[in-house]
Amino acid sequence: MVERQSPLEPEFHVGSHGNFEHGVEIILTETGPGSIMQLAAWPGEEKKLIAAIRTVTGLALPDGAGGGLSDGVKSVFGFAPGKFTVADEAEGLADAFAKVVTPAIGTVTDLSHGRTAIRIAGPKAEWVLAKFFAIDFALPAFPVGAGRSTTHHDVFAQIQRTGSDQFDIYVFRSFARSFWKALCHASEEVGYEVQ
Repeated sequence: MVERQSPLEPEFHVGSHGNFEHGVEIILTETGPGSIMQLAAWPGEEKKLIAAIRTVTGLALPDGAGGGLSDGVKSVFGFAPGKFTVADEAEGLADAFAKVVTPAIGTVTDLSHGRTAIRIAGPKAEWVLAKFFAIDFALPAFPVGAGRSTTHHDVFAQIQRTGSDQFDIYVFRSFARSFWKALCHASEEVGYEVQ
């Protein structure tokens, strides 16, 4: 396994922060998946790509943008018609997908070196994220497994709900430290813990 230095390291301060006098309502961490992939199907080949995703990950992805699944180790979600983000704690997804996604089906792009995965969890996670993104984070509108692609002040972010009060956010590595600092600041008033 190739160890990559976290872009958050200078600002990643483990412990409780902000107004935690009455408890911590947000948990922030960097998840550090071994593989982060983007897959795109050519027009008319979406179902073949979805089948390839199931073959490699074992996750039966629902058809359509925004739909997704997470089993705690692997995650996948559609973020646009025929386009999907796939993450795995283990390395090697690029090689696995290269064997099943032929050039006739679509493209496979390894983003592991260029993305950082940040997890926000806790009873105030929706509330904190709503400070950044004009998205309805309520569970009925953004169900577990679903994903969205959006921006905050020109910082591109892909967000997947991985639990009832938990979200994984994928941002460009070069913007990760700045986004992390903003996320910490936005969490101060409800108390947050960095793990």
